[in-house]
Amino acid sequence: MDQGLHILLLGSSGQVGWELQRSLSVLGRVTALARESASHCADFSQPEGVRQTVRALRPDVIVNAAAHTAVDRAEGEPELARLLNATTPGVLAEEAARLGAWLVHYSTDYVFDGSGERPWTEADAPAPLSVYGATKLEGERRIQASGCRHLILRTSWVYAARGGNFARTMLRLGQERERLTVIDDQWGAPTGAELLADVTAHALRHLQARPEDGGLYHCTASGATTWHAYASYVLAQARRCAPSLALKVTEIAPVPTTSFPTPARRPHNSRLDCSRLQSTFGLALPPWQQGVARMLAEIL
Repeated sequence: MDQGLHILLLGSSGQVGWELQRSLSVLGRVTALARESASHCADFSQPEGVRQTVRALRPDVIVNAAAHTAVDRAEGEPELARLLNATTPGVLAEEAARLGAWLVHYSTDYVFDGSGERPWTEADAPAPLSVYGATKLEGERRIQASGCRHLILRTSWVYAARGGNFARTMLRLGQERERLTVIDDQWGAPTGAELLADVTAHALRHLQARPEDGGLYHCTASGATTWHAYASYVLAQARRCAPSLALKVTEIAPVPTTSFPTPARRPHNSRLDCSRLQSTFGLALPPWQQGVARMLAEIL
């Protein structure tokens, strides 16, 4: 790959953005901007400011790891969610098309209604249940309509060793309580931010040689689990790897989604079929347990 490749990374301080700073560094020069960056506007609530940033920097690749991801909060602030998840990504797409640059963007299983038990494919019709899902779907469609060269990766249940995540919450609660209640009727694949970042770098290298392979793909770790089974795995691993951890928990009770009412409806089936990604880019996505075990080894 051309050593002169210039990559503009937006949302660099988030979980995925932080890992992308590492994975993209082997591909060329990375300009990493977070919302609070002083040098250039990377605040997605200011789309015209972001447009000027792209025009000033003229990157070869734009990687957008910024989004409004507070699913419940989005129900109460739909205009802001749309600005961050649809309007500004659409501006990035327009500027990428003007430059002839690639745009990498991350989307979500929440574009689907979560019905059935079969993993969703890229050909399945979206039907989001929430403001978050609807705005992320609009972002996808704006990018596709722009005509820019793009790679959109839909993923689910993202976590990282850095920052808060479900596993950390379970470990904390497991030290505070003897009995936990965890949802057991939502299915998905916990997917590490580092896996998404590594797939992104691999795909970008591939696309330099085969630009016709751009488009929309599903990308998660392999396998599927429920939040209840995920919690059970986390606490069992903690007992095995960190026996000195003072875990009080003796029971993890499975409960339905209705036990935890939330402003936004969650899909019950967040399984994504990633076979198209694996065959196109020559990848083998690891089982979800592998990444979770590695993350736990890092934080315990």
